[in-house]
Amino acid sequence: MALPPSLRLQFVEPFRANSTLLMVCVATGIIMLGQGVISPVLPLYAKEFGVSATMVGATISAFGLARMLLNLPAGLLSDRFGRGLLLVGGPIVTGVGYVLSALAGDIWQLLAYRFIAGAGSAMFMTGAMTLVTDISTPENRGRMLSYYQGSLLLGVSVGPAVGGVTAELFGLRAPFFVVGALSALCALWAFRERAEPERAPFVAEEPAPGVVASGAAQAPPSLRSIFTNVGFTLVSLVTFSVFFTRTGSRQTVLALQGSEDFGLSAGALGGVFALMALLNLATIGPSGAWADRFGRKRVIVPSSFVAAGALALFAVSGDLWLFLVAAVFLGLGTGLAGPAPAAYAADVVPAGLRGAGMGLYRTYGDIGFVAGPLLLGWLVDVTDGFGWALAFNAALVAASALAFGLFARETAVRRSGPPTAES
Repeated sequence: MALPPSLRLQFVEPFRANSTLLMVCVATGIIMLGQGVISPVLPLYAKEFGVSATMVGATISAFGLARMLLNLPAGLLSDRFGRGLLLVGGPIVTGVGYVLSALAGDIWQLLAYRFIAGAGSAMFMTGAMTLVTDISTPENRGRMLSYYQGSLLLGVSVGPAVGGVTAELFGLRAPFFVVGALSALCALWAFRERAEPERAPFVAEEPAPGVVASGAAQAPPSLRSIFTNVGFTLVSLVTFSVFFTRTGSRQTVLALQGSEDFGLSAGALGGVFALMALLNLATIGPSGAWADRFGRKRVIVPSSFVAAGALALFAVSGDLWLFLVAAVFLGLGTGLAGPAPAAYAADVVPAGLRGAGMGLYRTYGDIGFVAGPLLLGWLVDVTDGFGWALAFNAALVAASALAFGLFARETAVRRSGPPTAES
């Protein structure tokens, strides 16, 4: 049965026309499937070493800390030696970290090996996102990044089920070996299909507003041009708030609120979070197309305010139905933002420093990834409730969106017609 023309245009033609995009999306799906495999197993595995809940949490933080510290150095390496170094080397380092984790003899070894796995993740994810921005243009960057992020979400969504079944059948160490094998497969795929033998960007494009072009005879732009770019800093703060919300509210506070205030079981909570993930996956394609057609700001600002409103609704929810309504709006808000922030960041970064720029952009997100659970968990403890923590998160998201909307310049030119396969 043939796909309808609209679906074929959206999901098939871009990959048929661009084998590099297909390579990145398949490799990303594989590597994120591996990370999803570990998610339901890691806390139980760490507990086997007889440690406290704090040390169990540290096994998750060690992974995020490595990414936070190494995203920017990885981007600089990709600018100097090419994206292929990260796309092949990242999965190898990740695989080594996971296999060693399966062989850990104590909690300190596990923490060290989790850091190694996080370092590999920083390498691969920075290289993959940078390569997608290389092969795209401002006219199609939102859609290209939506395919990349869609493959990421798909891998993360499928992985936990695979990990749970593997652990049930073969023990808690077995999923780590599975991830090691998946990482090796990802490295082989990236090596075989790599299409980036040179350091030069794939596509020459006109500079975005506010960006000074540098000709071939000019000295390469400096990192200072990224740090001093107002638009880049503001969109990175938006991404910080997104990651802060993802790990702080969605993965920490809302799970506790649903259990303690509404008596939801682990299975019921899993259903609520699955609903939000499905809404993210369903809206990421349209959001990328809208970001290209109407501009990045027209997608980022409204979707951020929808997410902020959902968090505020969670803060005052006294009934289960209101909690569920807020979950729907949070899924829609975070999903509709989609790839637009990353597309904006790539628009304003000088082409010669795109790896460093995307690495720095990811670092902002990973700071939020690490800080969210710690700060919101502390607010829950000191206020003896969930309302103030969720209200603080809502204010953070709204403030970052407002600052971006007021002071960042639009980079994408609004188009009057629908996208085509060639664009």
